[in-house]
Amino acid sequence: MAADCPEAVVLISGGLDSATTLALAREQGFDCYALSFDYGQRHAVELDAARIIAAQLGARQHRVLSLPMGQLGGSALTDRDIEIPCTPSQGIPVTYVPARNTVFLAMALSWAEVLHANHIFIGANAVDYSGYPDCRPQFIQAFEGVANLGTREGIEGKGFEIHAPLINMTKAEIIKLGLRLGVDYSQTISCYAPDERGRGCSQCDSCRLRATGFAEAGVSDPTCYNPAR
Repeated sequence: MAADCPEAVVLISGGLDSATTLALAREQGFDCYALSFDYGQRHAVELDAARIIAAQLGARQHRVLSLPMGQLGGSALTDRDIEIPCTPSQGIPVTYVPARNTVFLAMALSWAEVLHANHIFIGANAVDYSGYPDCRPQFIQAFEGVANLGTREGIEGKGFEIHAPLINMTKAEIIKLGLRLGVDYSQTISCYAPDERGRGCSQCDSCRLRATGFAEAGVSDPTCYNPAR
């Protein structure tokens, strides 16, 4: 990247949406610092995927921070005593991790201020998603306000812009965009409960949304699913 390229912190989870977001930020000319979290989720394979994605898509640096959110419980993604549903549910599902995007964006904001980066990217989506409240445009806008009210950069500097470029896109539209940008979706993991080899269960909400997205995009699904499930 050229020396005058704006810097951005990009949240990446190892999944389809965040990989596309990183690729898009790079195309838009940002020098990207990728950030992932070991927050007590059921599996670590998504972090392995995040490392691969960050390297493939040219992140300047990739950090994985440990957050003890799993100790608080309250979500099927962090508490093994809560079953991951295999059928769609009404309302906010048990896979919602309380305040996860608030915490993740706060950490991204902290690193962005250290880096003197004025941009933060998140792959939140409010169309083909599981109904999480912290994936809505209103939340992103509200957090941007908080970022600019509660930081030195917000008061004395240029301030921060929170980018959620996929927020109003369907999964099929996201996939088409990512393919144009050269994202290798075979390296991404969306499943809430993959096996130790990273194979999807094909039954959870995230797997269903992913499979439907590829079908609606009219392209082959490169996802590896566990045939035993």
